[in-house]
Amino acid sequence: MVIKNYMEEVVFHCMDDVLKDINMCKCDTCMMDIAAKALNDLPPQYVVTKKGEVYSKINNLKVQFEVDVISAITKAAVLVKRYPRHDINQSK
Repeated sequence: MVIKNYMEEVVFHCMDDVLKDINMCKCDTCMMDIAAKALNDLPPQYVVTKKGEVYSKINNLKVQFEVDVISAITKAAVLVKRYPRHDINQSK
């Protein structure tokens, strides 16, 4: 058994779709900063589950929290775009 914050899975699952129309760096540092900021603005959804079950639940939670997740990711992306933490040579 594993304790897991489903919200992490939902955020990472939605990030590419939300960010596809935002012209910004998508290096690992920026993507992780966006995820961290978005997750700090969203309520955690902890569950105890068997490994592998997490992915089967993503769609259920995604629908339930979709508006909040999209909003949090978008706000985080704007902040990270404005104040990136990566080296200028690292950006893509």
